[in-house]
Amino acid sequence: MSDARSMNTVAASVRNASRELQHCSESPRLDAELLMGRVLGLSRAALIARGDDILAAEAHSAFSRLVARRSAGQPVAYLTGTREFWSMSLSVTPAVLVPRPETEILVELALQLLPPDDRRSILDLGTGSGAIALALASERPACRVTAVDVSAEALAVATENARTLGITHIDWRRGSWFGPVRGERFDLIAANPPYVAADDPALQELASEPLQALSPGPTGLEALSAIVTGAAQYLHDRGWLILEHGSDQGAQVSALLETNGFSDIRSHVDALGLPRVTLGTIIHHEEHS
Repeated sequence: MSDARSMNTVAASVRNASRELQHCSESPRLDAELLMGRVLGLSRAALIARGDDILAAEAHSAFSRLVARRSAGQPVAYLTGTREFWSMSLSVTPAVLVPRPETEILVELALQLLPPDDRRSILDLGTGSGAIALALASERPACRVTAVDVSAEALAVATENARTLGITHIDWRRGSWFGPVRGERFDLIAANPPYVAADDPALQELASEPLQALSPGPTGLEALSAIVTGAAQYLHDRGWLILEHGSDQGAQVSALLETNGFSDIRSHVDALGLPRVTLGTIIHHEEHS
């Protein structure tokens, strides 16, 4: 193989792209492989097997365009249209937040509170792509799951994911937080609300994602506070509220829960050892008097 041709192989193109993406990605090689897989319609394993194949000019151009967009800061998930979450392949668009690994911690903790065969009721607030609701519904098919989002575009993505996955027992509702479920109560409420402060420099790096799903206002605690303040009246006795939050917000979220009558409050850490999910239970004393 000539040097010119070898520079245009699948493997060489991925190597070159991974170098180009080092400035903007914590996983440049993975990003390059996922983008190449998108162009060629191949899995990452298949890319390795096809590494010596010459990349056709059209495919090379398409790949170069995707790499340039990733280099400019667009998330890989938006460029490929999919993101893996809880062993599910979810469709994602710029209308929804890209599901993060930290949110799987919330799912794990919620499942620990939901006995496998019990018919419990679950509310997912700010469902976005539907990641949390779909994961819980897939693991607890006996449960009644309700998922709420204020964005019609986000709900369109979530309902399409549900159709693709064949998950039919989720009640999707449009509205802000508890607005669509007034008068109802649940055994567990889960939420990954916006929690980035409006002046946080991190928002610049997340500019491709929907701002309303990232930042609720000046402090970053506005949505968390609204949910904690309202949750008790929507929970059954000894129901649980479980929240994802920023790594520096654990103490504040715990204090919010305590102030609003929750007990058995505890935070759980992410892979870096930082608190990312906090939960608590509510006891309705009038029901025990």
